[in-house]
Amino acid sequence: MACIATVMMLITTMHLASLVSALNVNYYENTCPHVESIVAASVHKATMNDKTVPAALLRMHFHDCFIRGCDASVLLESKGKSIAEKDGPPNISLHAFYVIDNAKKALEAVCPGVVSCADILALAARDAVTLSGGPTWDVPKGRKDGSISKATETRQLPAPTFNISQLQQSFSQRGLSLEDLVALSGGHTLGFAHCSSFENRIHKFSPKQDIDPSLNPSFGSSLRSICPSHNKVKNAGTSLDSSSTLFDNAYYKLLLQGKSIFSSDQALLTHPTTKALVSKFAYSQEEFERAFVKSMIKMSSIINGGHQIRLDCKFVR
Repeated sequence: MACIATVMMLITTMHLASLVSALNVNYYENTCPHVESIVAASVHKATMNDKTVPAALLRMHFHDCFIRGCDASVLLESKGKSIAEKDGPPNISLHAFYVIDNAKKALEAVCPGVVSCADILALAARDAVTLSGGPTWDVPKGRKDGSISKATETRQLPAPTFNISQLQQSFSQRGLSLEDLVALSGGHTLGFAHCSSFENRIHKFSPKQDIDPSLNPSFGSSLRSICPSHNKVKNAGTSLDSSSTLFDNAYYKLLLQGKSIFSSDQALLTHPTTKALVSKFAYSQEEFERAFVKSMIKMSSIINGGHQIRLDCKFVR
């Protein structure tokens, strides 16, 4: 069985490598040379009006790539009895789809039928990080848009309650390593968590303990005050770190202080490899940013099933 698992991992890695080589940072050089500035303008305009946009775009891209690869299937609307990914339980809180729609409209005006929605989302995620004070990088392009989007498949997304074994399995199935797991988890430096995603840590954690003992006691108490038992406030929750609109390494520093939000965050301290990486990134923002860029390029190069260029990101033509 171990031999079979090794072979499968090798096949996955080889497949990923071939997919990465299929993408090209200069893909639109002749067909739509201004694609990057057009997408960046859309992201910048939206961010000026709503500071939650960068976190939303980064999360949207992650959720897209983990289901059927980075094919913009997360953007598709449900139709009749066909419930799309965006209406699956983990994606109900996704927002800022209009940013991608606006960029697509602007691109269709100058380069009709050329730029895929999947590439727009990949570029927008990069721009979201950069606008938040994080690094920039060259985004490989050439993804195609998918035509299949199923809400039931959102169960494949790593949950905030996952332990390290479940996280490792979820990432390895997509050709991503433990270092990718820790680096990409750093995306939690941006954004907001609803009470439902971490209530397991602050209410009835175990038969003997109400609050997760790995939480800093005063921090755990503050979370309980925000999210009381049987919370009735729909949008109640908390920022994912102390500087939720700034892309920095505060997430890792807080994690080491027992001030993480999700069980899946805390899980990174339960494995020697991931724990060492958390410490490394907490100590050096430069090391974190270098690893994050590498892992983002790797994740955004998972392209399994896209085969078309959608003229409208919400619908299959």
